[in-house]
Amino acid sequence: MGKMPQYGGWAGKVLRVDLSTGRITTEDTVEKYKDYIGGTGLGYKVLWDEVAPETRAFDPENKIVFATGPLAGTSAPCNGRTAITTLWPTCWPKHLVGSGHMGGHFAAELKYAGFDGVIVEGRADHPVWLAIADGKVEIRDARRLWGQGIRRTTLEISRQMGPEAVVAAIGQAGENMVPMSVIINSVSHSGAGGAVMGSKNLKAIGVRGTGSIRIAGNREEWEKAVRYHLSLIGANNQIVVPSSPQPWAEHYNPGSRWVASRGRTWGAANPPIETGSCEPQNLNRIAYRTNNAAFFLGEQAWRYTVRGNGCTGCPIRCHTMIKVPTVASKYGIPEIGQSTCVRMIFGKWFFKSFPDGPLGETSIEAAMVGMHLADDLGLWDNYGQLQRDFQKCYSEGIFQSKVGEKEFRRYSWDKFEKGDPAFLFELLPRIAGKDGELASALGLGTGFMLEGWGISEEAWKSDRTLQYWKLGHPKHHSNEDAGQCGVIINTQYNRDAQCHSHTNFTRNGLPLEIQKRLAADLWGSDAAVDAAGDFTPMNVYKAKMAKWALLRKELHDSISLCNWMGPWSSSPLKERGYKGDDTLESLLYSLVTGDRKSPRELDEVAERIFVLHRALTIRGMGTREMRAKHDTIPDWVYGDDKDRIPFTKGTIQMDKDDIRKAMQMFYEEAGWDKETGVPTGATYRRLGLSDVEEKLAKKRLTA
Repeated sequence: MGKMPQYGGWAGKVLRVDLSTGRITTEDTVEKYKDYIGGTGLGYKVLWDEVAPETRAFDPENKIVFATGPLAGTSAPCNGRTAITTLWPTCWPKHLVGSGHMGGHFAAELKYAGFDGVIVEGRADHPVWLAIADGKVEIRDARRLWGQGIRRTTLEISRQMGPEAVVAAIGQAGENMVPMSVIINSVSHSGAGGAVMGSKNLKAIGVRGTGSIRIAGNREEWEKAVRYHLSLIGANNQIVVPSSPQPWAEHYNPGSRWVASRGRTWGAANPPIETGSCEPQNLNRIAYRTNNAAFFLGEQAWRYTVRGNGCTGCPIRCHTMIKVPTVASKYGIPEIGQSTCVRMIFGKWFFKSFPDGPLGETSIEAAMVGMHLADDLGLWDNYGQLQRDFQKCYSEGIFQSKVGEKEFRRYSWDKFEKGDPAFLFELLPRIAGKDGELASALGLGTGFMLEGWGISEEAWKSDRTLQYWKLGHPKHHSNEDAGQCGVIINTQYNRDAQCHSHTNFTRNGLPLEIQKRLAADLWGSDAAVDAAGDFTPMNVYKAKMAKWALLRKELHDSISLCNWMGPWSSSPLKERGYKGDDTLESLLYSLVTGDRKSPRELDEVAERIFVLHRALTIRGMGTREMRAKHDTIPDWVYGDDKDRIPFTKGTIQMDKDDIRKAMQMFYEEAGWDKETGVPTGATYRRLGLSDVEEKLAKKRLTA
């Protein structure tokens, strides 16, 4: 009988594949990466130790790390996340560390196959794909797959590995090293980084596993913890009140994603299914609460809804499946599609209007065409920045002036003007194929597009409608959701922030007085939160909230919990006073691994991971002037369409002096130098990062 591993949760091995040499090795996860848990923590550690700061995203020396955490593949709710960490090819003007977060079933299948992560390095001399099956790993020839879309590739690999295999693949965009490209697993679950895979001649990773994950803790305690977690869950984005009055609900909020109610029916299911009132105590009906097709496409999407779909272990099912029969005959695409959030409206957002209105049939058809093309070609939307760039460049005549008349006339602009979804068949394959100046520029990402066309980034930063923030990327739940806290969070990353910790609290739908009561428990004062659009000046409790939000994001990305749902700091339960449980991550982590950590101790690990990301950014930029050169804020944050002044009701405009104070307070909370924004030596040492401090000190990149 073999020796029982010391820890549960982790599969125990990280796979390393050198595509230049064909060498395949493994490393002990716990021995090498336990202090960074997994996910982004593992990815940042690999990039810090092994990728030199002068490396570019498409160099063979760059690495791409697919990593899960100890909760992936268990019965913990919302555990389906895989972190993809690499140098980000759309980060302008220099490629810096970034991570994508892929849902679906890849994370669980990789764990069942015996691995916590895959580190891919080097570059193959011809297209290959990686087959991982129950501990056995092979590099296989992909020349026959090169040039195929993601769906055909997934099908072909599934034929070889079996229908249960999970395939993460790139499409033509990734093959052509279009920076605006994604990796997709389970047909429609995306994570950016496709072009880095393409630069390595890696078409896909197919995974099949029949193993299991050991739970270190007592089985009854684990099952009790899972049921407890389920009891605290709301709808998508942890919204804990319904969108309409319900018999059981004390509160409702029309902006809620908890859209279920009597009379609302998944109309394309066979037979149609009424969602019902979905009382929060009925854990068997959590999946009926959310319908992101109806939320993003309008009420008429109910009649096209087949059901909710989603990731491993997730009861929310935010990946809504819809059936629109007209698209098969009109556009030759499958009548069923599925997605969530911005990828659901990928195609719709290119258009400024539709013949039957913004919520008409044509807009849903455009959404379907966009979903199918983007998921097959493997295109990234950059949180809608691709579509906003497209509209601005068209409406202001930038395309016409930059690409010349001959190329401009290659496009059927009359179709675009009429809101005809067929226009997408001209535009999207050209972006994926780098076909022409216009399409190639859009595929570069905003920063490199502007540089190539000689347009000042400031022109984008001053236009509020563009939502552009910095480094080639837009804002992601910024001041519109959480005032100064949202602004701080959006300064910290080298892509759109991808942080939902704060917005999952401020947008939970509860009345402000309840939010303030919960905030006082979490951050020490009810002054930490304001009503959206009715902000008060900065205070230290908002800085605490910002730090908490960032650390929770990194923690979730490392233990494989979905930050689109967590943290669970509020709940739909009136009998709890709508309180959630901020110790949930600690409870689940300790039970699954056997590595007992208090919430404070686990927060410290999250902080180590976050500070390592900061160190990677400092080293990559080669400056310690992070406050001035990295943590920048676009001008549109300080403006208002109606000239309302900051801190008056109805405006989200921020005040410059107040934001300067906010950044200073955040740096103090984080233990960073207030003038430069770099972590102090004491902070590096407190987090066990003395070696990081020493290396940065040799480059004069410390405080």
